[in-house]
Parts: sequence; C-alpha cells; structure tokens
Amino acid sequence: MATREVHTPLVPVQRFQYKNNENILKDHVEKIDPEVFEIMKNEKARQRRGLELIASENFTSKAVMDALGSSMCNKYSEGYPGARYYGGNEFIDQMEILCQKRALEVFGLDPAKWGVNVQSLSGSPANFAVYTAIVGPNNRIMGLDLPDGGHLSHGFCTPARKVSATSEFFQSMPYKVDPKTGLIDYEALEQNVMLFRPKVLVAGVSCYARHLDYERFWKIAKKSGAYLMADMAHISGLVAAGLIPSPFEYADVVTTTTHKSLRGPRGALIFYRKGVRSVNAKGVETLYDLEDKINAAVFPGLQGGPHNHTISGIAVALKQCLSEDFVAYGEQILKNAKTLADRLKSHGYEIATGGTDNHLLLVDLRPTGVEGARAEHALDMAHIACNKNTCPGDVSALRPGGIRLGAPALTSRGFKEQDFESVGDFIHEVITILRKYNSQAGKTIKEFKEFTATNAEFKAEIEQIAKRVEEFSSKFDIPGNVLF
Repeated sequence: MATREVHTPLVPVQRFQYKNNENILKDHVEKIDPEVFEIMKNEKARQRRGLELIASENFTSKAVMDALGSSMCNKYSEGYPGARYYGGNEFIDQMEILCQKRALEVFGLDPAKWGVNVQSLSGSPANFAVYTAIVGPNNRIMGLDLPDGGHLSHGFCTPARKVSATSEFFQSMPYKVDPKTGLIDYEALEQNVMLFRPKVLVAGVSCYARHLDYERFWKIAKKSGAYLMADMAHISGLVAAGLIPSPFEYADVVTTTTHKSLRGPRGALIFYRKGVRSVNAKGVETLYDLEDKINAAVFPGLQGGPHNHTISGIAVALKQCLSEDFVAYGEQILKNAKTLADRLKSHGYEIATGGTDNHLLLVDLRPTGVEGARAEHALDMAHIACNKNTCPGDVSALRPGGIRLGAPALTSRGFKEQDFESVGDFIHEVITILRKYNSQAGKTIKEFKEFTATNAEFKAEIEQIAKRVEEFSSKFDIPGNVLF
C-alpha cells in the first residue's frame, strides 16, 4: 500500500508590496483589493438588474449593514453576559442583553416565561443545538419530510443515506402531506407520533404556503409526551408583524433565522420556555429546564465565541420590527405573494395547495412537462432568481417538479401588486419558451445546460426577456450601504 511522503514540500508563497501609499488598515476595499471589490460590485449589479424571488432571501437595511461592519466584529466574548471568559466585554454584554430584550418584545413574550439565546450562528446550527440540548444522541425527532416542504435540519434522510447530520446523530421519522391536497395530514401525523414517540416534534417548514395548526401540533405533542419545537425561520417576520398565527402560545421551543422575512443579518434566535411545564394529579409541578441546557448546547457545546457584529445587526433589525413601517411591509408581502399566485394561475399554472397564506408559493410544473431544475436555470438566464423545489409526490430532490417563489426581497425594493403581476408575466414568458425547446434540450440537466449555452435561437429569445427584466427591475432601489 502506497503512503505519502512524510515531509510534503510546500508551494512557495508569492508575496507582493502595496504601492502608492496604500494603508491596508484604513483604505477602502476598492483600493486595497480591487479583485474582491469587483466581485462585490458585480453581485450588487446582479441584484439590482434581476428579480430576487428566492423565498429565503431578503435585502437588509443600511442600518443593519452599518452594525455588521462596525467595531463589534473585533471582540471575542466566549460565554454569556456577566459570565465571559475574556475581559473587555462591558459593551458586548450591553448589546447582547439589548438584543435579547428586543427579541422578546417583538414577539410579545413575558421575560418571566420565555428566554432567548441570540448567539447561534444560523438556522441549522440553532436547530441542532436544540436537539443536542433536549433530545440526546440516537434519540428521536420528527419533522415534515423535505419533499413535502420540510427542511434538511428536521432530520432528513433517504433510504440510501442519512443526508443531514440531524439524521446521523438522531433517529428521525418524517411526517407527510396529503398528496392530493398538499396539506399536512394531521391524523396520520398523530398516529405516527404515537408509534414513533419522538422526544421533539418539529412544527416547521421551508416550502409550505399554508398556516400551521399549532394547537393541533401541541395536542399531539402533549399526548405523546414530546417537546413541541416550532421552526418559524421563513415566517418570523410575518409573526413579528402580527399578521399570521404565532407559535409561541403552544410551542416549548421556537427557533428562527433572522435574515429571511425578519430582514436582519444572517443569524438565528432560539426561544425557550421557563417556569412550570406541567402539574400532575397530586398538584406537583414539573419545571422547564430548557434555559441552561440550550445555552450550554450553543456554548460551549457547539460554538466558541459569538459573532458580536451579527448580534448587533439582529438588535437593529428587531427594533425595525417594532415599527408600523414593518407591519406595512409584512402586509405588502402577503398581498404580493397572493398576487403572484393569482397571476400564475391565470396563465394556467398549478399552485400547490391552491394558493398561499404567507410569503411564498410553490409552482407545480409537472403538468407542463418541465422540470424544476430546468425552469430555475432558464429563469436565471433571464435575470429571475428562484429555486427548484420538490412537490408533493416527487421521488427525487435532484429532479423536482416545481419552483419555489417568494415575495419578501422584491417587497423590500418597493414592489406592489401591479409589479408582481409583471413578474408573473415574465415567468410565464420564460416557461413558454422553455416548453417550446424542451424536447430538443437533452435528457439530463447537463445536456440541457449545454443546449441553453449553445442554441442561438433559444438564447436570443431568453436574452430579449432578460433585457426587459433588467429595464423593469432597475427602476427599483436596493436597500443597504452605498459602496459603489
């Protein structure tokens, strides 16, 4: 058996000398690193000229970006306020406490009954921290199946392999939607929960356009003895605005990202109940012990020092959530999503569950004969960004039958209902062209992409739409810092 050399020679490092009196600690990125600056500039131009319809994306504010680029990024602060492993954390503590206070205020929570951890780096790590805290290795979780609108971090696996680490370290069993209606089958869910007996039942989605029945989830969890965890990552902004049902009345734990409809930086929040969990027939109380377990799972269990610039940005975003402007923003999201669904239905497209109650919709393209991956690629060529997505009944996540569309990002740019009608028309034009050429474009997605890159007629038709999309989209501003 061949082995590598013990001493592997290193490649010589090519160094350079800054010229023209550049100060690497003080000068703008345009001067210090033109290569990086050019990529950032190109990305912002892409965002400006295109239509961002990915449901998990948004445009955060200049104020949030100011916080992200502040001196808060310089500080190390392992631990929690008042109990750090480093000195010099007076103002870091103030910021984290302020962020926690605002997080509870935004969702109408009593600090005596709820706490919140603001250190988790993103949504999937937040969910993993919850499982680590209250499930334990090889114990059971249950979440909505990914092809039915769930999320990887809810325990997704296939018969062939454990796709997510949440299915590697915990036993998982999915619940499903009714394939005819696309709605969660709560009766089947209850039956499976009573058989599987998970320690955590997850009420959360990544592509489900209807309200969740949190009361029904709670009754099922209570009956089986499970903790109810709500993952509201997609809808937390709408919950914060008071526009859709809140999970907090029923859930034991609630997680959310902060960069989707909440319109903050890329981070996460973990809310947990405090106080009395239950009282038995003899009047003996059982108290929640989630706070210490969840905090210990985040740090030191899964993370080191928190990202203080992100916590600062979350605090800013949460203050914005308390404004009437944010409520109006949420109302417009709902109007725009419904408008887009109705416009596409008027063009003959099938919308999963028949419509939407929130910020997103799932377009089932299977009746058109077009795969979701092909639609995603063709739309991207026309400066329309979305993502391929499984539809109820799909057997492959790699070749799904639909596309997921979301309204938050374009609503942040000022789009109204009439603008989303135009967006729906652009999508229809692209899909129509795609159907025209689909039979010529090969059987695999690789062959399809080669076709779209080389077929002059297809490219010309898509480019005509792309020019109109760019002209249309460029009329709307992009929030954020103005660096270029």
